[in-house]
Amino acid sequence: FDPLYGNTGGVPSASNTFYNVGPTQVGIWACQPGSFEVAYGERQWFHVVEGVMFVTDRSDGTSKRCVVGDTVMLPKGWSGYIDVVEPVKKVFTVAK
Repeated sequence: FDPLYGNTGGVPSASNTFYNVGPTQVGIWACQPGSFEVAYGERQWFHVVEGVMFVTDRSDGTSKRCVVGDTVMLPKGWSGYIDVVEPVKKVFTVAK
């Protein structure tokens, strides 16, 4: 069970939250290659610091390739798929 995304379908992942006050949570997330579905209720911003992954929106099928240096905002209520191609690390902020 991944604290950030829930059930990753057996794909090894880990997260560490450094700041969790009021509506804001900040931390780092790491994941090994694999794919899993996500239904994420909160707005999330992340910055990729290592690896390659794709995020695919369930509603319209659009996919974004995320590599080192990319910053992505997932809107509140976002759901879709995460496909980790190379081991990835990202810094994240969650806003409730």
